[in-house]
Amino acid sequence: MWVYKLLEDAGIKLDAQGSNIKEIDDALKTASKAGTGNPGYPEYCGVVKDYVIVIEDKPVVANHVRYDENGVVSKKVKDIQQFAVNGAVFYAQHIARLTSYCKIFAIAVSGDEKRHRISPIYVDETEYYRELDDVEGFISFNESNIDEYYIHEVLKEDTDAERETAEILKDASQLHDYLRNYGNIKDEEKPLIVSGILLALREEKYGGFKISDLTGDKITTDGEKIYLAIDANLKRSSVSPEVKKDKILHQFNIIKESPKLNEINPKLSKTPLKFFTEFLDDKLYRTFKYMKSSEDILGRFYGEFMSYSGGSGQSLGIILTPRHITDLFCELVELKPTDYVFDPCCGTGGFLVAALHHMIEQAEDENQKKDIRKKHLHGIEIRPDMFTVATTNMILRGDGRSNLVNDDFLLQNASKLQLKQCNIGFMNPPYSQGSKNDPDMYEIAFIEHLLDSLVIEGKCVVIVPQSSVTGKTKEERSIRRNILKHHTLEGVITLNTDTFYGVGVNPVIAVFTTGIPHAKNKKCKFIDFKDDGYKVAPHIGLVETESAKDIKNIK
Repeated sequence: MWVYKLLEDAGIKLDAQGSNIKEIDDALKTASKAGTGNPGYPEYCGVVKDYVIVIEDKPVVANHVRYDENGVVSKKVKDIQQFAVNGAVFYAQHIARLTSYCKIFAIAVSGDEKRHRISPIYVDETEYYRELDDVEGFISFNESNIDEYYIHEVLKEDTDAERETAEILKDASQLHDYLRNYGNIKDEEKPLIVSGILLALREEKYGGFKISDLTGDKITTDGEKIYLAIDANLKRSSVSPEVKKDKILHQFNIIKESPKLNEINPKLSKTPLKFFTEFLDDKLYRTFKYMKSSEDILGRFYGEFMSYSGGSGQSLGIILTPRHITDLFCELVELKPTDYVFDPCCGTGGFLVAALHHMIEQAEDENQKKDIRKKHLHGIEIRPDMFTVATTNMILRGDGRSNLVNDDFLLQNASKLQLKQCNIGFMNPPYSQGSKNDPDMYEIAFIEHLLDSLVIEGKCVVIVPQSSVTGKTKEERSIRRNILKHHTLEGVITLNTDTFYGVGVNPVIAVFTTGIPHAKNKKCKFIDFKDDGYKVAPHIGLVETESAKDIKNIK
């Protein structure tokens, strides 16, 4: 029944003790483990897309697998009968021989919910089998994930998403060099130039902007043409209120005011702005137009620019959240299209991009999608440049109406914020900004204010340094006690120190239920997730390792 629940959680429907697919059921009528030619049936069997899944389970881990003297899964009858891996491989190979199916995942399960092993084995029509890394559940094998799992784990190739991200990071590296060499641009201005050009490119389809119009004219400069296109696109995107549009436009002044960007460069035979626009149109804008994922592309560019410039943003308390963590947050709260999401330190908008992606994927119709974009996403960001990048991010995702505000979250009245009726809070607050003289800037103070800003019985997920949860100082411990008087801590997940691109932070994820005091007998879940299958590669950022686990299995 535990295995049945795992399948149910993963959204996979398999048949127990047989198969409703005649070809497979006929094969199982001669699949006796004893080799007698009589019927034999695995615990579960079925088809997901064009993959057969066979599950064999045993009640104790001691009966997980038996190898022969050559280190090969034993084919002895007693071992096939007694061990989960041996039985699963036996059934998979039998089905491969007697049916037209040639891609089979044999999954061996042993133990129970507290102590267990789940081992996938890939079997094909040649009866060759490949033992894959253990997993914690079956989410990798549902209809949405099984192709990507097959490509990554069996074929050992990069998935589309990984290839796409790798190309983006390569392009960011090139663009960083171009901005430095041809534009003499400050680090914090680089993402703004990228954002502004991308907004201008959106005006091409309306005839209000053409790359060919960037001629280096000294009267109406290339920067002024791009600036006018940005203005038009902000109006077209219905960015409101007007003060928000004005703040964003002000950030783009550098595009029209920088002489070096607007003068024809002898090496390029064009202005650097035209060169950057052509580059971004070819390398990035088309990705944005057709990308249907939760990747925060502009956030990745921002992070890459900081890293290539010899910094990570940590000195400013800026630590951008990678995609596998923003996706995990959505999974932890089982985000639904009816939820209202609030990120009070939204940075480049990574959590909001992920939330938008997860909610839109589940939306029933276009009206619900429109409602999500207009009403369900709320964010605050104190830095004007990052606020501009976040707003651009949402516009490029087809949403200029998200409720983003350029302000200081800690100065907002929690009771007023509750009026937004947000029931989901996501946050990666500024790090290492608090002190005994300024306790309001401790990470845990941000957590308290966010919890107080959500409706009762909402869900809040935050990622912070481990020390902020354990409490280094008297002030932090006092805030922690106050939090537990009003809210429930559901669990804490320890993460890889490389989660934030090697900046030396030991991060944890904390999950809360809001508005309900933490009961004295309430036990929290503590999960060690330090080996999340990611590591930092120089000038690339986070990359998956051979031991990569499906991030969703943390559920």
